[in-house]
Amino acid sequence: MFQWSKKVVKSVTFNPEVADESLLSLVESHLEPQPEKSFSDLCKEALWQFLCVPEAVKPASKPIAAESVEQKIDELQRQVADLEERFFAKESNRLEAMERHIVQLTQQMAHLAILVTERPPIIHHQPPTSPAPAPVVSTVPVMEKVNTTYAATPPEDVDPVISRLSQFLDDF
Repeated sequence: MFQWSKKVVKSVTFNPEVADESLLSLVESHLEPQPEKSFSDLCKEALWQFLCVPEAVKPASKPIAAESVEQKIDELQRQVADLEERFFAKESNRLEAMERHIVQLTQQMAHLAILVTERPPIIHHQPPTSPAPAPVVSTVPVMEKVNTTYAATPPEDVDPVISRLSQFLDDF
């Protein structure tokens, strides 16, 4: 069996044929977004797949270079900054919409306040809820007036205080 030295360099030749040139452009486009990979790495991966070597036998991938880690961190920071920018823009729009709504409601309240102050007050007459003070009877003509008042008005709910006082008036 042929023994290779520790580091063996093999070359791949791309001919000026359409098939080779299209393969070369595909390789370049595949390696472009992955600057940490080399053409050699890509060839080795393809050979491992082509030769159907099980995963357990394949060597572990190279540790990620420090530059690659820094690039990934920078990309993540850009993504976070973009996300924050979109979030704050959305929240700013929501805040502006709420402020417009508050201004609109304030204007409506002011309009209602003007309408209320311009309109004459409507007075609803309600019977008093507390017992009326006892009438002071000092002369006879007042008593006659009270009797005519009772005769002229329809019977209403009689206040207990008035009914007690009416007994004294009758006796007087």
